[in-house]
Amino acid sequence: MRRLLLIILLAAESSSGASRVRTGADRLLEEPYWKILSGKRIGLITNASGVDSNLQSTAEILWSHPQVRLTALFGPEHGVWSAAQAGEVVAGSDRTFSLYGETRRPTPEMLKDVDILIYDIQETGTRFYSYISTLFESLKAAAEKGIPLIVLDRPNPLRGDRVEGPVLEESWRSFVGIFPMPIRYGMTPGELASFFNSEAKIGCDLTIVPMKGWRRSQWYDETGLTWVLPSPNMPTLDTATVYPGMCLIEGTNLSEGRGTTRPFELFGAPWLDSQKVVKRLSSMKIPGVRFRAQAFTPTFSKYSGELCHGIQVHVTDRNVFEPVVTALHILSAVQYIHTYRLLFNDSNFDRLAGNSWIRESLRSRVPVQQISRRWQQDLAEFKKKREKYLLYR
Repeated sequence: MRRLLLIILLAAESSSGASRVRTGADRLLEEPYWKILSGKRIGLITNASGVDSNLQSTAEILWSHPQVRLTALFGPEHGVWSAAQAGEVVAGSDRTFSLYGETRRPTPEMLKDVDILIYDIQETGTRFYSYISTLFESLKAAAEKGIPLIVLDRPNPLRGDRVEGPVLEESWRSFVGIFPMPIRYGMTPGELASFFNSEAKIGCDLTIVPMKGWRRSQWYDETGLTWVLPSPNMPTLDTATVYPGMCLIEGTNLSEGRGTTRPFELFGAPWLDSQKVVKRLSSMKIPGVRFRAQAFTPTFSKYSGELCHGIQVHVTDRNVFEPVVTALHILSAVQYIHTYRLLFNDSNFDRLAGNSWIRESLRSRVPVQQISRRWQQDLAEFKKKREKYLLYR
């Protein structure tokens, strides 16, 4: 009877589609990883998303352990507590250092009492989400200082088997595009660290604490883990799902929904004819998504306090939805309806896109299908290059 009950429970767990993923943070105190940490002074690069599956922060775990000393905390953009808004300079304090203020990487002075650096932040799987730039710069800082860096691996919330969008061109490298890779890159933080370390020839003494139980085909809500917002405008997995495309709206005079409860799922402006744009977008029959007129008034950012005639992006099938292609369709539709009202902040948009030709193509009314065909060869080459760094199947 007990055996039959166990079989039923296992079958139910399997059919639910939710596996019990253990992150690197869950495995930090296991061997052989604990052997590396024991007796050492630890510097931790983290924020509010750096928690184990019981929602205990990695900082608390290390702080309370008698066999290590947590001597420094490092916070990326938005700060250690993920409270600062996008682009806001974050100040440091005693033993808590900002990597989004006067410096974007740990300095030798910050690392003077650190034997090992640990990186534990939940990413969004998107190139211009700046935490991966912090990871890149931290690898370089650790290599220059001659200290090891340990990455506690976490899921790519948007599946690890999907890549999309143009590969960043070298001339457009910035803190929202630190290395040539597509907008949606389909790798975990640990895989990405190995990719950076080798492809950029950084040479850091790197250790990855891998997950257990994660499959590349999983979305975050299929892992059994609780979503902890990694930044103020990334409140849900729904937000992260549209973000690889909708963040491009930042480079225009459309609001991308910051200052609302649905950032990146909403876009609009006081001058937008939302009904006409919805009608045009709906006629395109873009896979996996529908559009609905939705007015909103942002409490901050673009058009703060102004009524925006907007549109909400409703993802109906996330497994066929292509966020980057969809965002280009949106911009194309808005330009068709409002040829002289839609404006691009050229440098901002191009930094996010990783090139200037997408903006130029949109302005020249090149069809979106033709735009996306142009990046396919670079995308295929990236997929082949990343293959040797993948830790999970």
